[in-house]
Amino acid sequence: MPFVQVVEYQTDQPDEVRAISEEWSRQQTPDGPARVTMAEDRENPGRFMVIAEFDSYEHAMEHSSRPETASYADKMRRLASTNPRFVNLEVTHQEI
Repeated sequence: MPFVQVVEYQTDQPDEVRAISEEWSRQQTPDGPARVTMAEDRENPGRFMVIAEFDSYEHAMEHSSRPETASYADKMRRLASTNPRFVNLEVTHQEI
């Protein structure tokens, strides 16, 4: 079953976050997320979300344990003005 992880954070350095995210994306191997979306809250500027979609929870946890992922998360934490909040979602239904 698909799995989605949402990371919510605030930053006043969105360009720097985008740069490290693009670098991280280039480092991804076939075992990375199926899709990653970054978005800013229109009603709360400076509040962002990263939505990472995986084939399964197990796949997401394998990816989370990679050193490159830990390094990316550390860099993001340094650029964030609040601690990131993680939401782990088991997909129960999808429509296209």
